[in-house]
Amino acid sequence: MNPLINFIYILSAALFIFGLKMLSSPATARQGNRLSSVGMLIAIIVTLMHAGLDYKWIFLGIVIGSGIGAFVAIRVKMTDMPEMVALFNGFGGISSLLLAWAEYNQNRELSVFIALVAFLSAFIGGVTFSGSMVAFGKLSGKITQKAVVFKGQHILNAAILVIALGAAVLFCITPASSLGYPLFTTILLVALAFGITSTIPIGGADMPVVISLLNSYSGLAACAAGFVISNNILIVAGALVGASGIILTNIMCKAMNRSLANVLFSGFGSTTAVQSGNGPQGEVRPASTEDVYYILEAADSVAFVPGYGLAVAQAQHAVKELGDLLEANNTEVSYAIHPVAGRMPGHMNVLLAEANVPYDQLVEMDEINPRMDTVDVCVVIGANDVVNPAALDDASSPIYGMPIIETHRANTVIVLKRSMNPGFAGIQNALFFAENARMYFGDAKASLQALVAEFKND
Repeated sequence: MNPLINFIYILSAALFIFGLKMLSSPATARQGNRLSSVGMLIAIIVTLMHAGLDYKWIFLGIVIGSGIGAFVAIRVKMTDMPEMVALFNGFGGISSLLLAWAEYNQNRELSVFIALVAFLSAFIGGVTFSGSMVAFGKLSGKITQKAVVFKGQHILNAAILVIALGAAVLFCITPASSLGYPLFTTILLVALAFGITSTIPIGGADMPVVISLLNSYSGLAACAAGFVISNNILIVAGALVGASGIILTNIMCKAMNRSLANVLFSGFGSTTAVQSGNGPQGEVRPASTEDVYYILEAADSVAFVPGYGLAVAQAQHAVKELGDLLEANNTEVSYAIHPVAGRMPGHMNVLLAEANVPYDQLVEMDEINPRMDTVDVCVVIGANDVVNPAALDDASSPIYGMPIIETHRANTVIVLKRSMNPGFAGIQNALFFAENARMYFGDAKASLQALVAEFKND
């Protein structure tokens, strides 16, 4: 390959790496995203110029893809962001599958190594695509969010893997034989089936981990595809996505105090749903808008704890306005973020950033918990499992051992919820019955707007 092309690819890779690094902080995430996008644009332009492709088809694909992407990005609701991420992961997977398939169609005389990476690209890409479609269905409510388990499930998955590996071995040995194409087709079908059977048993509570893992799969598939077509930048970009996805998956698992194997094979949603009615019982203490106003008005420090309910109600701007009014009242305001709050990694960070909440007010779980005893009021907005004290003191609870934001240690807890329904884990929340907790029932956005009106009328 032309040394100049390699140099430009190295420049693109450097932009990817620096951009990825900047994504680790909310303050620099947007700039990092732009930097990575510039790196990818440079890589695409150089590849097109070097490969001598027919530009009219490439241009048509860019126009159609960009149009669809822009339309979806503009129209998507914040509550639908996890579904969109799942779709993007799936499209990345199917792209790698199709690339490997197209390369094999053009050249059946593959070396053992190229045949191996073609198998990996097709298989991982297929698993990513069908698994992401299942994740999309669960997140969007088009299929049940509960874990779908059945007798012999693990045996079926093991059998699928054995078939895939057997077909892969035969394919790598004789890719140019008459059996090559049937074997490759078998690999494609088995991959799509395995994506479904390995994702359908995972419940909605574990979707943040699944999205991270599927993102990693899409990167690994792209990396393998890079070897298939001997493209260095695709190898590097795929490896970066794959590695970062695995790291994020590990972080998410630690935040839930569960192993990846437990997430993938335990059927979590099916076991907890049975126990959802056996949670703690007691008397809840409802609070009116006026009650909550007087509690907040007298507080020196307030910590908001957002959850998926905040996204559902589209209440991010209302909570930002309330936070501004509290600051004007000389109240210290912060936003406590749990790593798995919402339905995808970073969901709450993105949601609050949309409302221009200052980055220095976003506080991670490990930072807020040590000083929770000094917080006057915790306002829980749509969060459930990530603030459930059962994770700390109920060994029989399915979420026992999961690190939580310890809101129950604050002087007062205000919980904004529509009803007493449990969260994704399907279990009742002991926090709702705590002596220092008050339940502020209603739509989160309407409730927050009512509090804003109280402060403005004061």
